[in-house]
Amino acid sequence: MPNWLNDAVFYEIYPQSFLDSNGDGIGDLNGITEMLDYLKEEGFNAIWLNPCFDSPFKDAGYDIRDYKKVAERYGSNEDLINLFHEAHERGIHVLLDLVPGHTSEEHPWFRQSQSQEMNPYSNRYIWTDFCFRPAAGYPFISGESERSGAYILNFFKCQPALNYGFLHPTEEWQFPMDHPDCIATRESMKDIMRFWLEQGCDGFRVDMASSLVKGDDEQKSGTSLLWRNVRKWLDIHFPNAALVSEWGNPVQALNAGFHMDFMLNEPGRGYNRLTRDYQNHSRKIILARDGFIGDDSPRPILEDHSYFRADSNTDALPFLQEYMRDYETTKSLGYISLISCNHDTVRPSYNMNTRELKLFYSFLLSMPGVPFMYYGDEIGMRYQNLPSKEGGYFRTGSRTPMQWEHTPNLGFSETTITSSLYLPVDPAPDAPTAEDQITDPDSLLNSVRAMTTLRHQISDLKATPNLRILYAEKGNPLCVFQRGHLIIAMNPSMETRDLILSDEQIHATQKRLGIEKSEIRFPDNSGKLLYKVGNGTYDVSAQYLHIEPQSFVIFQ
Repeated sequence: MPNWLNDAVFYEIYPQSFLDSNGDGIGDLNGITEMLDYLKEEGFNAIWLNPCFDSPFKDAGYDIRDYKKVAERYGSNEDLINLFHEAHERGIHVLLDLVPGHTSEEHPWFRQSQSQEMNPYSNRYIWTDFCFRPAAGYPFISGESERSGAYILNFFKCQPALNYGFLHPTEEWQFPMDHPDCIATRESMKDIMRFWLEQGCDGFRVDMASSLVKGDDEQKSGTSLLWRNVRKWLDIHFPNAALVSEWGNPVQALNAGFHMDFMLNEPGRGYNRLTRDYQNHSRKIILARDGFIGDDSPRPILEDHSYFRADSNTDALPFLQEYMRDYETTKSLGYISLISCNHDTVRPSYNMNTRELKLFYSFLLSMPGVPFMYYGDEIGMRYQNLPSKEGGYFRTGSRTPMQWEHTPNLGFSETTITSSLYLPVDPAPDAPTAEDQITDPDSLLNSVRAMTTLRHQISDLKATPNLRILYAEKGNPLCVFQRGHLIIAMNPSMETRDLILSDEQIHATQKRLGIEKSEIRFPDNSGKLLYKVGNGTYDVSAQYLHIEPQSFVIFQ
């Protein structure tokens, strides 16, 4: 396990939307380098950089044409290497986005694979053995290649699936995982990883990490075996490099060799219930409807019982029951990563105000594991209802340019041609900016900075697995938990909440969460208030907590 992860607080950067350094309307690598001091000042000491490689950009860079070449619109390989260097000078680590499941249909590997004549790349992708033979159970394309066969897709039409084999082949055209050509695909990914790690990259976020081996079982046995092979190689050659998976199942992902796994925003899941419960109350897909597709319709009125909303009056149990199950199983293996948002998710400010966001981010930054914040969330950037750009669809509204200051284009770009901007900036007169919030002591940004500072200063608040839930109960929004010698309480509701912590209360909470009953030992606390949003008091002698409405407090 790379030691630096214990103190890491990540910041996800969508390169085309962060800062345009050359005035062409598109963010670039030199723009990111320019703003490294901002990240350091706000307490972010690690970056996850979304794909910056050569691409036709039919899926915003997740359709890669050359894994070893930076896309011209972002700069050059030398610019990326300089970013690594400048980040390291400031104590910041940088993860690149590895897309191992598919390439662009314009990748040279795929162009050669399309040839009827056999060559070293014929089996780099998954093909059926006849132009009219469908790939049953998988999306596929036929009729576009010289080769007589159909090829499997992962997502969009432009993304042919790379061939890591099938767990249990059932057709002649399906290869087992140990076929030499499937092993060659795996080794080609290692070669790409080696290339960038030798240039100064600190690891990778892995896109759709659970989906490589086809026909896999529910336990993802085949894909897990593949990643354990990669992890073994990584530990030997690059032991300080980190891997975080887009898997959404920490038990599987961490056992497969990843150091971290994201909790993802999937409807009905515990994380989703914290901030985006509005996705759970319709038979239709909310994100494919009016208000998310760039139409002119008014913002939809959605039922929403998200935990951190003051008016929801819900409890934290749906999240905690799922989280604690995974946490107890994996705490010795690696880290669960909570996110504020990401490039595939509607921004949390869509349905929450500044006070609610302060509570959510305080929680995010006080939990064990390695937290990730999406660019602009720290200032409360708003979701914009925009037409699809580069395959973004509803996601496009969360990918707008970073808002730096109240100058043209909100400081993102000096271009005078508004139409050349990657996406339009927030047009509202009160659009939040970093400049405004840096000087406002009560701003969301300064709340985030205070919490990241505390996390870096106090060992009990780092990634270390020292979590114990002390109180959570159905129908009560109050939640109390312990991190080492710290007692942390949150009350997102609009009513004051009081609690006497007792052995009976804690044992009842453990039972609700499916945690084995354990001996109760309260830390030797002074009751000193270390951090607050809102207010609260803690009488240590009586174990009595008084937490005011919409408050998050940390006691020593």
